[in-house]
Amino acid sequence: MAPSISDVRPLEPYVVRVTFVDGEVRDVDIEPLLDGPVFVPLRDPEEFAKARIEPELGVLSWPSGVDLDSEVIYGIHPPACEPSARVTTPGGEPERGFEPLA
Repeated sequence: MAPSISDVRPLEPYVVRVTFVDGEVRDVDIEPLLDGPVFVPLRDPEEFAKARIEPELGVLSWPSGVDLDSEVIYGIHPPACEPSARVTTPGGEPERGFEPLA
């Protein structure tokens, strides 16, 4: 089980920095997901900037209803399908088989 998310901060278009309660940090690039129908609202930079922590589920989410599982972001579970978000640690090191950000 992944630790809870303690902070979420949008960095640039389609990338958010997620901090966990254990101090681990992940940068999550969701651009590969934006062609999926669920993610269409996040193409709008203003909507994307509304990234937040869903307190009941402890996941990265947006008001439009989109969410990303904290265990995938943390690196415990691989993404369920392709394309998937690219997850890295700050400094560009890929996390457990995920692609580094370009």
